[in-house]
Amino acid sequence: MKKRTLAALAAGLFLFGACGAPKASDNSSSEDAKTIKIGGNFELSGATAAYGEAENEGAKLAVEQINKDGGIDGKKIEYISKDNKSDNNEAASVAANLTTKDNVVAIVGPATSGATKATLPNLSKAKVPAVTPSATDDAITVQNGKVQDYIYRACFQDSFQGIVLAKYATDNLKAEKAVILGDNSSDYAIGLTKAFKKTYKGKIVAEENFTSGDKDFQAMLTKIKGKDFDVIYIPGYYTEAGLIIKQAREMGIDQPIIGADGFGDEKLVETAGASNVSNVYYTGHFSTKAPATDKVEPFVKAFEAKYGAQPSSFNALAYDAVYMIKQAIEDQGKATPAAINKGLAELKDFEGVTGKITMDDEHNPVKSAVVLGLTDGKESSAETVNP
Repeated sequence: MKKRTLAALAAGLFLFGACGAPKASDNSSSEDAKTIKIGGNFELSGATAAYGEAENEGAKLAVEQINKDGGIDGKKIEYISKDNKSDNNEAASVAANLTTKDNVVAIVGPATSGATKATLPNLSKAKVPAVTPSATDDAITVQNGKVQDYIYRACFQDSFQGIVLAKYATDNLKAEKAVILGDNSSDYAIGLTKAFKKTYKGKIVAEENFTSGDKDFQAMLTKIKGKDFDVIYIPGYYTEAGLIIKQAREMGIDQPIIGADGFGDEKLVETAGASNVSNVYYTGHFSTKAPATDKVEPFVKAFEAKYGAQPSSFNALAYDAVYMIKQAIEDQGKATPAAINKGLAELKDFEGVTGKITMDDEHNPVKSAVVLGLTDGKESSAETVNP
């Protein structure tokens, strides 16, 4: 998933100075260190804090379990988590600090795509790899036809989500006519809309746009209410999607509503009201109702014991991201940035709680997706979609 702010362009220009920028191949201290330093670059405050906080929880649980089991090759993980405040400039600054001041050998995060894009220059400068749990923009790992060397995902990308949702609308919901309500201020929504429109076999009878931060969608919904359609597609985040669902249902618009992983937070239901959240479907990376591997049940139990709640997709993705780094270190026999980067690029048949992962040549995981259905605000169905 991704979030774009007005600082996005400036973030791309923010590079730390050449002095003190460690080279992965020169960073022998990482081999001699008593601990393995892994950084967390997360949205712990600000507009998308729900995602960042959930991912930080998942990462901390993974670190705790790994250390309890003896660490990695006898070394404990030292986890250094910092708040990027849901701001792209800050995310770039955090990446610089983690790599130059804290000397981490790998980073987990950020959660959103705009923030993740902003970190790429600093990751490349330091030659330190990062695994984003949930940044889904296709252009993160490949830009202008070139694979970005130091960024990987634990999640599938937007084009895959848009394709899955278009097929789900046609094949499962039998929707021949669709309405799209998209956030035209978000790269996330724009990418999802593009993929959906390219794949959807039915007719798009209306397309309305809103901007991140909008609260009143009555005018937009009034425009579509009298139209003949079978499904509403909302590519966006829970913040606006929850309000749209609430206002649509209160206006008597009861057609199925579909969306992507930006729906995947309990605040969607809190905002919309549980009674309004029925016949709602979205792509997810994880569900206890559709366990991808045998690791799901132990993970759920451990998460519930630590946090007193059921884990979300974002908890699970960050948990997997830490274990992907662990696997990369073990496969290469070294905990240096260069070794971890090579290990992540060559990751094959890694069994995570969100599925079995093999990294493709563009640093995207080949894995399955889950389409989750909600009734009265609760998960009522989960259907696995294989790539």
